[in-house]
Amino acid sequence: MTDPRNWLVTGAGGMLARDVLARLAEEGADAVAASRAELDVTDPASVRAALTAHRPAVVVNCAAWTAVDDAETREDEALRVNGDGARHLAEACAETGAVLLQVSTDYVFAGDADEPYAEDAPTGPRGAYGRTKLAGERAVLQVLPETGYVVRTAWLYGAGGGNFVRTMIKLEGVKDTVDVVDDQRGQPTWTVDLADRLVRLGRSALAGTAPAGVYHGTSSGETTWFGLTREIFRLLGADPERVRPTTSAAFARPAPRPAYSVLGHSRWQQAGIEPIRDWAEALGAAMPELLAEPQGGNP
Repeated sequence: MTDPRNWLVTGAGGMLARDVLARLAEEGADAVAASRAELDVTDPASVRAALTAHRPAVVVNCAAWTAVDDAETREDEALRVNGDGARHLAEACAETGAVLLQVSTDYVFAGDADEPYAEDAPTGPRGAYGRTKLAGERAVLQVLPETGYVVRTAWLYGAGGGNFVRTMIKLEGVKDTVDVVDDQRGQPTWTVDLADRLVRLGRSALAGTAPAGVYHGTSSGETTWFGLTREIFRLLGADPERVRPTTSAAFARPAPRPAYSVLGHSRWQQAGIEPIRDWAEALGAAMPELLAEPQGGNP
């Protein structure tokens, strides 16, 4: 028998998991923080033992292979974490009766759309990372058709780890100008906002008011990396003109980056939960926390 106050969060050392745990602590939940050393999602026996011991009502899977470029040459390793790991958790949740919230990514899409991707839009990952995350999505939805939730996010930043926003804050203090890509569109998303929606979705799932399936956990609105950086500079009191636009070709990477990562949020209405606020409003709220936290941490 599971206790609705009991939650288990995998990948507990990561940026998003830290904010999920902080959100759960605020409401007095009994949350188990399972780091990679404590729970290896690639090991089905380890997963089953953890869920059997703790009997969580909700599992939030923040454990992931997130090294997008490395996945291009190490796809089998990434798949063991992102695909097989998600399946192991789903199978253990099926055995114990737990709800599973699987964090996924915009990279499951091709990134060539011209309007926000709906939750049921066709997927078509262009790189290894997206393929492995899509494998995890499919495993969760197959094994847990009534209690499996996939929450896709993108462009995450927060105080608990390395990320683009914190890098730009640092560069503002040491460079006269910065060149930033202006041909990729997306939704910068604060981990605090996403953590709140994950906890609310888990609560709604337990109450039977949130349909299982896919949700998009990104901020409202949209911008480019260039537009985001200009707003960062503005909030820092720096001249946004110091940020100069460039193209993706200037920063060639092994893995292709989606040109368009804007996600639609209509599914939240079915769960009685409002979508995340506008990205610029969230960034303004996040900035004091980002400036207070020393640069560093786990990405």
